[in-house]
Amino acid sequence: MQKTLSKISRQEGVSIAYLKKGIKQGSIVLVKNRKHRITPLAIGQGLRTKVNANIGTSPDLADLKVELDKLSAAIRLGADTVMDLSTGGDVDVIRREIIQASSVPVGTVPIYQVALESRKRRKSFIKASVDEIFEAIEKHLADGVDFVTVHCGVTRESIQGMRKKRRVCGVVSRGGSMMIEWMAFNKRENPLYEHYDRLLKLAKKYDATLSLGDGLRPGAIADATDRYQLKELIVIGELVKRARAEGVSVMVEGPGHIPINEIEANILLEKNICAGAPFYVLGPLVTDSGAGYDHIVAAIGGALAAYYGADFLCYVTPSEHLGLPNVKEVEEGVIAARLAAHAGDIARGLKSARQRDLEVSRARYALDWERLLQLLLYPEKAKNIFKRASSKSSTCTMCGEFCAMKKTKEVIRGSR
Repeated sequence: MQKTLSKISRQEGVSIAYLKKGIKQGSIVLVKNRKHRITPLAIGQGLRTKVNANIGTSPDLADLKVELDKLSAAIRLGADTVMDLSTGGDVDVIRREIIQASSVPVGTVPIYQVALESRKRRKSFIKASVDEIFEAIEKHLADGVDFVTVHCGVTRESIQGMRKKRRVCGVVSRGGSMMIEWMAFNKRENPLYEHYDRLLKLAKKYDATLSLGDGLRPGAIADATDRYQLKELIVIGELVKRARAEGVSVMVEGPGHIPINEIEANILLEKNICAGAPFYVLGPLVTDSGAGYDHIVAAIGGALAAYYGADFLCYVTPSEHLGLPNVKEVEEGVIAARLAAHAGDIARGLKSARQRDLEVSRARYALDWERLLQLLLYPEKAKNIFKRASSKSSTCTMCGEFCAMKKTKEVIRGSR
């Protein structure tokens, strides 16, 4: 463990003592299943903002090769984790192949597996037993999944009144809606909440991280920060404390669709209610009107969320709300999310982020194009743009001989 912490401290630019204190308090988690041969990933307070990429099949599109190509592209472009959200094809084979091929932590939502297994048994998900639900969770953990999203905070109490005071977009979380449907049919409490101790034992057995899912997250700006979202968050805050008491690492998932002016409040609420647990946000998306460009919408929200204290950004692709992403869209999603995370890290004063930008700026002022292009987070596109038309001077074709920085240097030299 000391060797691992030493490596992480160098990567993150913090002391080993700082890491140990954060892990003990629960403000930092190390994500790694004991059965997955990877380096643990540290997520949490004072560390670089991490980025997750969702991949996985759907009932309409299920191609293992395509998913492995998405995995490769996401890791190559800097995703810190991936989540396999497969719901089509042989999901067991797909999950195991992704875990085997992944050099970064892999997350899943095991409740999807319950629905698929129920179909094989020719019955509805709502008739799944508590044991069947927990068997699916253990199947994922036994395969080496590093973190699982579990919608424990969707309780009978947290959804009370939803039929009378309706949301614009209802419940948009697949896992959240499934648990609501199960509770309504069985007239029982959410088994992930009722049998939470059983869940904690499984997580501890495999040294996996619980990602407490926001099953009641807003799927529309009009639904942001409403009573249902906050009631669920209060339940999750209690569950965070119970997990820590049992030595289980836990992080909290957050919205979703939030207008810019509510992002700071949402981060502060989570950090206070959940005692500083790492916050994992989807985007957030700051407008409902960006379909086709939701990776940009999410990057706007993600940069602000990272600045205000979110620790982990789930990327959003251009195909969000429209269809399953292809490899190119996965790439665009990772790039946008990583740029957002980097912008947030700069604003938080993270030394490594600020130093990188300082070096880029120095190279730009020196008109050292070779070094400048090497320093960029994503140099390939920049190289293509720079090389497609050459300037007659040492500048780029935007300003040519009228380059302000070139003129400034000439004036400074001439005044000496």
